[in-house]
Amino acid sequence: MEMRPQRVEELLTQAVARLTAAGSESARLDAEVLLAWVLGIDRSGLLAHPEAVLSTNQLDVFEAALERRLQGEPVAYIRGLKEFYGTAIAVDARVLIPRPETETLVELALDRITADLTGAPRPDASEPYRVWDVGTGSGAIAVAIALELRRRRYGEAVHFHVSDISGDARDVATVNVVSHGLAHLFTFAEGDLTDVAPPPRAPVDLLTANLPYIPSSLLPELPVAASFEPAQALDGGADGLDLIRRLLPLLPGAVAPTGTVLLEIGGDQATAVQEAVTAALPTWHCHIHADLSGSPRVAQLERTGA
Repeated sequence: MEMRPQRVEELLTQAVARLTAAGSESARLDAEVLLAWVLGIDRSGLLAHPEAVLSTNQLDVFEAALERRLQGEPVAYIRGLKEFYGTAIAVDARVLIPRPETETLVELALDRITADLTGAPRPDASEPYRVWDVGTGSGAIAVAIALELRRRRYGEAVHFHVSDISGDARDVATVNVVSHGLAHLFTFAEGDLTDVAPPPRAPVDLLTANLPYIPSSLLPELPVAASFEPAQALDGGADGLDLIRRLLPLLPGAVAPTGTVLLEIGGDQATAVQEAVTAALPTWHCHIHADLSGSPRVAQLERTGA
């Protein structure tokens, strides 16, 4: 019986061929990421040593991971983590996998927090600046913001409240917060949209949300990998804006008079979102920000004059 290949170079060649035959559009990347994960190194280390030999146990783990990917399961679920805004976020089938385009929302949130904390004195300057991430999923957005603020030495100036209708998602978010040493800055809740306001239930300074915004009719057309993600985290209803429309009239009670709201949206939803804001919040202003690809991605909402 022919021995299975044991060297990195041989394994990658065969894995890429199998993934390509299975329809993967990122076969080389998938194979490299999975093999590097099995070996406990990064991709640069993997590519620098194509002659490296795997142990029998490593071969078995790689083969099992490869089989899962051949069935369409996302690499992030196989590894149990996804890189997002420079950090590793734990993910599994209970939560949506964070996408690179969501980093636009993180950048805008950091800009807003920095401007608010370094600008004119806040009315309650003795109280922490408060951020509420609604529909937090894995907690990726809030964790990324908190880690960057820690890097910038903001200490405990900003506190976070993360909530989700899914208790499973809240549990994953808790793992991410705790594993990054941020638990002292966070509170957690399970509930629908703004039903679970952070203590002491006063309006927050910044509300962020990446709610489901994929139209129901388009879900079957998504890549196979998306079928492994929770439908509840993707399905935004007939035109993708059901949850956003439900959230809009709740914002005046959730956000302080000078507060800001940042909502991730689909690339073709800018006009519909602006119309929805005008209808639900006629005294609010809506500005649409593009992501790095130039697609509309984040709606920034503030009261007129705020």
